[in-house]
Amino acid sequence: MNEKYIKRLAESVLIRKLHSSGCVLVSGPKFCGKTTMCKEYAKSSFALKDTNTIALAKADVKSALMGETPHLIDEWQKVTEIWNYIKNDLDEDYQFGKYILTGSVTPIDSSKIQHSGAGRITRMILKPFSLFESGESNGAISLKEMFENPNKDIPTVFEQDNNVSLQDICHCICRGGWPMAVMADKKYAVDVTKNYYDGLFVVEDENDDFALFLKNKDIELLQIILKSFARNISTQTKKTKMIAGILESGIRSTLDEDTFNSYEKVLKNLFIIYDMPAWNQNLRTSVAVRSAPTHHFYDTSIATAALGIRPADLLKDLKSLGLFFEDMVVRDLSIYSETNNGELKHYRDSNGQEVDAIIEIENGTYAAIEIKIASEENINDGIKSLCSFEKKMLDNNLQTPLFKMVVTSHGACYKSEEGVYVVPINFLKN
Repeated sequence: MNEKYIKRLAESVLIRKLHSSGCVLVSGPKFCGKTTMCKEYAKSSFALKDTNTIALAKADVKSALMGETPHLIDEWQKVTEIWNYIKNDLDEDYQFGKYILTGSVTPIDSSKIQHSGAGRITRMILKPFSLFESGESNGAISLKEMFENPNKDIPTVFEQDNNVSLQDICHCICRGGWPMAVMADKKYAVDVTKNYYDGLFVVEDENDDFALFLKNKDIELLQIILKSFARNISTQTKKTKMIAGILESGIRSTLDEDTFNSYEKVLKNLFIIYDMPAWNQNLRTSVAVRSAPTHHFYDTSIATAALGIRPADLLKDLKSLGLFFEDMVVRDLSIYSETNNGELKHYRDSNGQEVDAIIEIENGTYAAIEIKIASEENINDGIKSLCSFEKKMLDNNLQTPLFKMVVTSHGACYKSEEGVYVVPINFLKN
């Protein structure tokens, strides 16, 4: 056991999958701690991190599979034939938890993958640290306990007794949940993340996955499109509007939708951005639900770094801060949801009714959550919106949320007269 290792909530997901599948593929952003976590559970490993090792694996794929199980193969996608060999090996000798694969990118050339891996290989995505994992949430409010007992009383904490300030939250947004940044001195932590971003698209090895992904790509255009997603973070802005914004800025004279889509795909394959799907019940009613996804980052700090935003800058623009804060909360809620066999989505209908986050667990039970920068007006707006949403579900004979919650940036923790839980982000855990 690595003495410096910080435990991850995703470990419970990994354990569950190791006991129910022959191979677990752990994907996620570069430097979020995939290999470190998986080494805690592997009994042997093979790392595809240098030219000689990659050449050896290509010449003799079976050599990469040799070792005591669970056997970890790090950055497996550099030799995609490994996928087929694992599938065939599990066909001949199926054992639970036989292999763990890690990867920071989606495979470049999927043509060599001959099988989906269904029934043999299961997937999970590791995100950077949540605030609970980084030690910045006291975990007083457990989502698991809320689902088990939605009417429970929660501890009331007055604003003056919560020692986390809005400045602290701005720091967490810009620093992100990257292990190296979390472990750094607070004074330099944002710089650690900025250095990570500055090197994100620098090609040091032509055989590196990033180099292959960026082949024939205009790095400047890739960064322009990344910045466009950063400006539209936590929104459902259409691509056509994002393209129009880029053209109107004068940065580019031409940009068609196919080109934009190809660069967006690169950012998604590198686990930088993703779309949070829309939530929908069996709505054969008068409620017309919008299916547009919401744009999010695997870690909000990449968005702020792309735009050159520091913690002090966020305090000067509270409207933008609200969108960046929402993205960070979505990161944490998605981590907490996954450990509870849940899925995170958003809701918006044709009448403008919105819910920032819906946590839906396996049996269809769900919670409705609004995300707000703490102020009396914002919290009241969130409570009003959630109550309006609940009434709409009730009026249409649809299942109502098991509980309603406003997640705030800082301040007090309590249950409102309307039965809505108001919880600062630094009080939440899985």
